[in-house]
Amino acid sequence: MAEEGVATFTQAKWNFPVLVLFKDARIALKLDTLGREILSIALPASMALAADPIASLIDTMFIGRIGPVEIAAVGVSIALFNQVSKVAIFPLVSITTSFVAEEETIEKMNIKAIELENQKNATEERTLDDVKLQNMENGSKENSEKNASDAPEDGSKMFPCNQTTMECTTDAPKLKKLKRKIPSASTALLFGLVLGVLVTLLLVFLSKPLLALMGVKSGSPMLKPALKYLTLRSLGAPAVLLSLAMQGVFRGLKDTKTPLYATVIGDVANIILDPIFMFACNLGVGGAAIAHVLSQYLIMLILLVKLMNQVNLLPLSTKALQFNRFLKNGSLLLFKVIAATIPVTLAASLAARLGATPMAAFQICLQVWLTSSLLSDGLAVAGQAIIASSFAEKDNEKATATASRVLQMGVVMGLGVALLVGVGLQFGSGVFTKDINVKHIISIGVLFVAGTQPINSIAFVIDGVNFGASDYAYSAYSMIFVSIGSIGSLLALYIVAGFIGIWSALAIFMALRAIAGTWRIATGTGPWSFLRQ
Repeated sequence: MAEEGVATFTQAKWNFPVLVLFKDARIALKLDTLGREILSIALPASMALAADPIASLIDTMFIGRIGPVEIAAVGVSIALFNQVSKVAIFPLVSITTSFVAEEETIEKMNIKAIELENQKNATEERTLDDVKLQNMENGSKENSEKNASDAPEDGSKMFPCNQTTMECTTDAPKLKKLKRKIPSASTALLFGLVLGVLVTLLLVFLSKPLLALMGVKSGSPMLKPALKYLTLRSLGAPAVLLSLAMQGVFRGLKDTKTPLYATVIGDVANIILDPIFMFACNLGVGGAAIAHVLSQYLIMLILLVKLMNQVNLLPLSTKALQFNRFLKNGSLLLFKVIAATIPVTLAASLAARLGATPMAAFQICLQVWLTSSLLSDGLAVAGQAIIASSFAEKDNEKATATASRVLQMGVVMGLGVALLVGVGLQFGSGVFTKDINVKHIISIGVLFVAGTQPINSIAFVIDGVNFGASDYAYSAYSMIFVSIGSIGSLLALYIVAGFIGIWSALAIFMALRAIAGTWRIATGTGPWSFLRQ
């Protein structure tokens, strides 16, 4: 019998694969076995993902007290840092989650096979003992008692050695207590460290040209504070990329609580250090950057200690590190993330060209937009980990049920977040700025920030579904076409409607992402071709 919450394919034939998106929609929020598994992964993941943008929002709130020029400058710097970091780490985190989930599932299946083999051997041994005892029934009581006491006190009789592997069953329970051997974890950390150093070097030595591309040119009042913040913030890139790589490992292990605890501790430290460095030490925007960097290294250390207690990271052979597998799939996702970040980066650049006041409003709206949208990424993480494990086990039923469930949950979450953001930002913009002109422009952007939340949820969740199915090539190529169309709409609508045009184009961008992402499973192609059988 299939697990509760996972319907069997014998009950219905999906001649139209698109219908699977609405499968069991009435129980989308039911806390059955599958629902509890999804939420146990998604809730901590969502809180961890939202914690850092929330810390950035608090940074924005503190910096907003200095002035609109500073908040606009920091907004450009944060956008640039995030986009460069995302290009470097997103492919690594995504493939790490899937690879680790697959490797852990295979390891568990191997351990279970060993335990079953040992149980079989133990049963055969007990059967032989029973035969011997029956043959000795006519023997003396003394001999019977002697034979009955032959079983060693340590229980080795019940757990005999496997003659093929030369391992005893008494060691089988200990296998679970040993550190896990997951080569993908070590590979992810090595890539994270190298990429972190490269990002630091890139941002330190090319900060001026990169800021110029973002619209902050020589002579702009935003240039000096933007340079200061970006240079200091870049020193934390190794910690940021290593931390995210380790989060990918923990997600693959279906442990999203550990990253949550580490992120919360680091972000609380950031919030405490912000006013100390910015105002008490009179470091201004530089103090905000220093506080953020220190908090990132704290998060990295916590995650590293926890991971070393669970996974055997070293030593590993070069072959075990799977560099080729990471590079092949990572390069595909690199194209995807570049294509996905270009429209957002271009939007920030165009907003900067409108001036300090519109850019300040855009930065606040963008931070709220990204923070609220990332809540659905928790569902994407859960979907990816469960689907990757299901495909490794060749359990198509659970993979399908998980895909439909996380997408339906995403729609419900998007509607709730839309209401929350709409009301909160409309009446709470004063938390971020006291400038009346900035607040007026924010009130215009609220409609787009809140209204696109359900679309954003679908777009982010379906990414997790496709990654769980290891459909990296389609994800990359489809995003390139989406980006090309979005860039065209951005440039056209910016000329026509300015600030409103930018946000209208971002709404189009997310709608195209959602359509392209769901197309694969809705048509029953690629890894989902079994839906058409």
